[in-house]
Order: sequence, then structure tokens, then C-alpha cells
Amino acid sequence: MKRLTFAAVGVAAALLLTGCGSGSPSGSASSAPAAGGDGMRNISVGVISIAPSAAVKMGIDEGIFTKHKLKVELQSGQGGAAMLPAVSTGTMNFAVGNPLSVLLAKNKGLDMRIVTGYSNSLATGKDINGVVAKADSGIATAKDLAGKKVAVNTINAQGDLTIKEVVAKQGGDPKAVQFLELPFQDMGAQLAQGNVDAVWVPEPFLSKLLAEGNKLVTYNNQEALPGLPTMVTFTSGNYAQQNPEVVADFKAAMTETLAMAQSNPDKVRALLPEFMKMPEAVASKLRLEEFDGKVNEPVLGKLGELMAKYGITPSTPDVAGTILK
Repeated sequence: MKRLTFAAVGVAAALLLTGCGSGSPSGSASSAPAAGGDGMRNISVGVISIAPSAAVKMGIDEGIFTKHKLKVELQSGQGGAAMLPAVSTGTMNFAVGNPLSVLLAKNKGLDMRIVTGYSNSLATGKDINGVVAKADSGIATAKDLAGKKVAVNTINAQGDLTIKEVVAKQGGDPKAVQFLELPFQDMGAQLAQGNVDAVWVPEPFLSKLLAEGNKLVTYNNQEALPGLPTMVTFTSGNYAQQNPEVVADFKAAMTETLAMAQSNPDKVRALLPEFMKMPEAVASKLRLEEFDGKVNEPVLGKLGELMAKYGITPSTPDVAGTILK
């Protein structure tokens, strides 16, 4: 995958974080992709280097995008928020990222559009991420996280937002939780050393920490918003307006790809040793999110309400206006 290294991303990201005007910075860079003599259109798709992203690679390998006359160049980003400026300026045509970042960007003036769903947290049973504490920590429920240090990969994102909501639901004070940012791969060591009291981790880190004798405190996504979308695909409003046929074909290809991924999760797992440099033994048993191209608008609406409730946005984001119909 081609890695994003251009300086424009950093500049635009800074603008996004500090707020921007009501207009979209999308420009002429989002012109229609050139089609070859065979009718193929070149598109770039940004993905995060996490296990569910391998579904896009599966769709490419299975010829689904080719069937829809799309030649995909995968680009890797550090996170959904980092890819938003690239999509906005047209440096990247589409990306896969968490919906909160997309809604936040739209709320701040970036003309983002959700094209399809992608993956959802599991509504019942064992979920694909959760909060873990040491067995002797005295932390039995989410309510006990008040006054404790909890590591998340990004502050003001879906991890800490849903943790706050579960703490509040259980009668605790969400404002008393001390959130710290740490990379997922460092959280286990920091928990073991006592530098944090609990960590929020996805698979495969979740299963690893529980196997080491730590205990699950909460499946926070599941308890706050069952079936919460963890990722969606998105593009800029400008690109969608200029390239309606490409966007429609991308939507069809992604929907078909995600249906295959949901029906054949082992096809996704088989790609993980190369895609994620993950040991085969771990990849073969990895619990995956639910894959679904349909956008879960009702749950995203509730996510938007939580964003306003906990001050991530000054008002509830326009979820319906962000989704391409």
C-alpha cells in the first residue's frame, strides 16, 4: 500500500482540529478519474492498518472492483481523521474510517459524505473491543472507572465517548475518568506496569490481555450503542458531485465486497498474515467485526447525540445530511 507522506495532510488536519469555515476546501483536484480504453477508472482508497481493512484487499483480489470497472490503489493512513483532509482536497478519492471523525469533520465545515457502511461492533455476545483492567485492580464495573486512568488510542473519539456513556449509565461520574492516549500495541505493557488502571483495546489485543489473566470491565460499544458502526466509507461532497457514476460503482463494489467478507470471514483472515504482518495462528482465530455495506443511520444518529452530550460538537451533527442517498 502507498503510505501518505504529503505535508498537505498535516496542514489540513491542523485546520480541521482548530475549526474551519462553513465552506468546503474541496477543489479541482477531485476531477473525474481518467478511463482507459477498457473503461477502467483509477481510484485511490485510503485504509487504516487494522484487521477489518483487509476486506477491501479481499474485494480487489476477488475481482469485485474490476467487475465494476474500478482499478483501486490502496493507500494507508494513520487513522480516519488523518485521511479526511486528503479526501477533502481530492488527493484521495475514498477512505475507510470511523464515522465519528467523518461527522465531526462535517460539523466543522468539511464537506464529507458517507458512501457505505463498512463494519459494526457486535450487538450481542463477545464484542471486538472492550475495556480491560488487572484482575486485582478493584475495578469491577465501568462505574469504577471514575477517578481512574484509562488508556484509549485517541481522545474525543468513539472509545472514550462510549466509555463515558456506560459510566454515566451505571451511575458514575464520566467527567472523573482520566483518559490518556496510547498506541494499542503499548497498552498491555503500561497496564502491567501500573501506569494506567485500565485500557480500551480491540482484537487481537483484547484476547491477548484476557488470556494473560486480566479481566474484562465492559464491552463499552455494546453497552452504550449496540451495533455501533466502527467504520464507514466516505468521500468528499465535491467528488461525489463531479463523479456520480464512479461513486455509484464504488458503492456497489463495496457492498458486494462486504457481503462476501461477512459470509466468508476466513477469506479476510487469510490475508492478515501479509496485510497486518500477523502470525497465522493469531489471524486464523481472530474475532472480526460484522461487515455490512448498509449504513446504520439510527445508531449513527444516537452517536451524534452523544457527541453533543459530551461536548465533542456544539450541537448534534447532521447525520442524515452526511449520508449519500
